[in-house]
Amino acid sequence: MTQVAALHAGAAALGLTLTERQSERLLAYAALILKWNKVYNLTALRDPALVLSHHLLDSMAVIEPLRRERPTKGNLLDVGAGAGLPGAVIAILRDDIDVSCLDAVAKKAAFVQQVAAELKLPNLHGVHARVESLEGQYDIVSSRAFASLPDFFNGSVQLLAPGARWMAMKGKVPTDELAALPPGVDVFHVEHLTVPGLDAERCIVWAREKATVVD
Repeated sequence: MTQVAALHAGAAALGLTLTERQSERLLAYAALILKWNKVYNLTALRDPALVLSHHLLDSMAVIEPLRRERPTKGNLLDVGAGAGLPGAVIAILRDDIDVSCLDAVAKKAAFVQQVAAELKLPNLHGVHARVESLEGQYDIVSSRAFASLPDFFNGSVQLLAPGARWMAMKGKVPTDELAALPPGVDVFHVEHLTVPGLDAERCIVWAREKATVVD
């Protein structure tokens, strides 16, 4: 099966129908990851088929859940984005969402900027900073295997816009981390994902700030 066919088959399994432009951009993005990997140390994967399954399709698995939680335009901060996963994939498939990929490593933020320029994605930005020092407000704050849930929530809570959501991508359900949540966090949904071609557990931990009760 060609890369194009594998991408479309995987997308279909996730309930997604890709336009030709989206398909071209996703495959071009995967090619850029492999091209720049030696310089930027973006991923341990070297096989294009594994980059497709473990990075592209894994990130694409959040698109339908994200559409449910954020059906309209908005902005998203992807914390500890590395090569731009899932942020760059979200930017390609949701051009109504302005995506900032945050990383503390300058060359990884620079790579995301390179992706945005080469693929002509005005809604994608690479940001070099630590999450604790960042300013701004975002409708969605996401992460993919970035840190423990308590660290992620504590480090980014100041960046949540009113009514915002945290979208934390995890492997197995992180029971111990869920038991150690900060008191101001409301986990309202743990969503199991099935990623085509990936024989591993995946889930999204959806959370928001608890409402403050005024006496």
